[in-house]
Amino acid sequence: MKPKIVVYVFPGTNSEDETKRALEACELDVALVRSDDKTSTAKNADGFVLPGGFAHEDRVRAGAVAAHDRAMDVVVEAAEKGKPVLGICNGAQVLLESGLVPGTSKARRPSAAFAPNIPGGRFRCVHTYVRLMIDPSRSPLLSALPKAAVIPAWVAHGEGRLAAALDELARIERDHLAFAYSAADGDVNPDAVPNGSALGAAGLINEAGNVLAIMPHPERDAWAFMHRYDLIAARTSQEALRPSGGIALFQSFAKAFA
Repeated sequence: MKPKIVVYVFPGTNSEDETKRALEACELDVALVRSDDKTSTAKNADGFVLPGGFAHEDRVRAGAVAAHDRAMDVVVEAAEKGKPVLGICNGAQVLLESGLVPGTSKARRPSAAFAPNIPGGRFRCVHTYVRLMIDPSRSPLLSALPKAAVIPAWVAHGEGRLAAALDELARIERDHLAFAYSAADGDVNPDAVPNGSALGAAGLINEAGNVLAIMPHPERDAWAFMHRYDLIAARTSQEALRPSGGIALFQSFAKAFA
């Protein structure tokens, strides 16, 4: 049987379909489940993905209200049992606000957050690359990736700047920094950071390695047709439908269930 994955849909979520498509391409059984669902679908899931969007209109802070939604009770319980959990963009914000990532405090007691971008809290929508900063063996969600893997993705957020107390940033840099923004060749440098994120952080992992929060959208660079028009205009339809670099993260996530 295929692993059963729940993609939670909160009021304001808008990236569930692309995320579902990427997961299904990796041979996973995926269900879109509303956060107010009363069935047992979520409780019986093998893993969870929190997609992008603007859950509960990003009131208070991005992800803050959704982190206290009762739907997250199931996710917290699953994460504590070691089930794989992936949060993308708004989903990553929810995971930080819920305290599951970096996981240095108790659940619902966040120790870090994704704050408004620098400069000026402006929404950024740009193509980017992220480099794997930990050994892939550190996490079952990342173990299928090569060391220092570089993954293309799209930044699309107004609040993606990692912010935390200095001692917490030191802990994150030492143990929880999964991905950093980079150039296409994997060079990690300040010019590659689109939002002023501390440590150049694009993704964080918890101590157990089963919960990953990543701010850019790899599902938006999962197939060639998602590239700029001038880069794909001359390609055949088959070439346009070939998998692209972003699918690698979902393939690695799927292999965690093996």
